[in-house]
Amino acid sequence: MIPKKVFFTKGVGVHREKLASFETALRQGGIEKCNLVSVSSILPPHVKIISKSKGIKLLRPGQITFNVMARNETNEPHRLLSSAVGIAVPAEKASYGYLSEHHSFGESAKKSGDYAEDIAATLLASTLGIDLDPDKAWDERKQFYKSSGHIFRTDNVCQSARGDKDGLWTTVVACAVFILE
Repeated sequence: MIPKKVFFTKGVGVHREKLASFETALRQGGIEKCNLVSVSSILPPHVKIISKSKGIKLLRPGQITFNVMARNETNEPHRLLSSAVGIAVPAEKASYGYLSEHHSFGESAKKSGDYAEDIAATLLASTLGIDLDPDKAWDERKQFYKSSGHIFRTDNVCQSARGDKDGLWTTVVACAVFILE
């Protein structure tokens, strides 16, 4: 059972109940109708990355749907929260890549997304034998990874929000959703 396709989605939900806040975030992401099963961080070889709109059309209510999900929630007014999924795709299509999830408080969407992307790229680079210099900035390492010829693409999907001003539950999700077909 190896996924053939993957798409990325995100959402934010606000509600007085924590679970309903999560459901609302999933609804905004278009995946609320699925039975979601979280998996670890391997991007299968030959997987095709498709758009969210194409991916959602392939989902059916009640379907068991494997995904890599980053989720964060708060009921603290105005607290900044984010969830991000990073992706690193190898140049060699027969090799596997990596997905990474990151959840944080106090980080902007850009910082959280870049961090998740950096984690995925670092994991892939380590399996490819690429020397790592963790002291270099992500932008510099990103260029190095891509120029190595081993990493084809890195990216991320991130959702950030501020906690509801009245203390309602605020949930953010970011997901890589696998399609098995």
